[in-house]
Amino acid sequence: MIIKIGNLLFKIKKYIFPICVFLLFFICAANTTIKTATKNKIFSEVTMLPKNKVGVVLGTGKYLKNGTLNLYFSYRIAATVDLFKQGKIEYILVSGDNSTEEYDEPNDFKKELIEQGVPEDKIVLDYAGFRTLDSVIRAKEVFGLTNFTLISQQFHNERALYIATRNNINAVAFNAKDVSKYYGIKVQIREYLARTKVFIDLFFKVKPKFLGPRITIG
Repeated sequence: MIIKIGNLLFKIKKYIFPICVFLLFFICAANTTIKTATKNKIFSEVTMLPKNKVGVVLGTGKYLKNGTLNLYFSYRIAATVDLFKQGKIEYILVSGDNSTEEYDEPNDFKKELIEQGVPEDKIVLDYAGFRTLDSVIRAKEVFGLTNFTLISQQFHNERALYIATRNNINAVAFNAKDVSKYYGIKVQIREYLARTKVFIDLFFKVKPKFLGPRITIG
């Protein structure tokens, strides 16, 4: 019995290394593919950004778990307001998670945008942007958008743009200010895993959790 268990453990160990090598290669390949495919559609200067009728700002929580203000939220708000006031977008589609009554990303964004001078009638909310995939595909399938400007930090924009491109959406992206490496280290690590998930979703043709009736913006 002991010999059989030993043989089994030996066989398992024999496959661990090649599996780890494959996973590392897959993660690196996913990251490189997404960065390369989107580099010409991402802008950090407002003056260089093409105009679009709608800017799609990707949601995030307003506060961190420790109760402090989430800088990703603040910087996305600032970028969105800047694009609106400079005439680069006419309407703002806020796509975020509202999976519970207590957690409402879209309305948190809306309140802050209004406080910073964006008219309420220029803001549209998508409450079912549970994932980046949902936000991007719902912008097309529910809100009828095939051309729009994504607004988030660069690492997030790259992934969202790649999803858009693979779903026949002609999008560009504007980079909100990023956080420091120390502040965003956990997010950056998760991003590598999220990029591998993009290709798994594409392979299995994963769709948004919810779609729904068409909503016209403007």
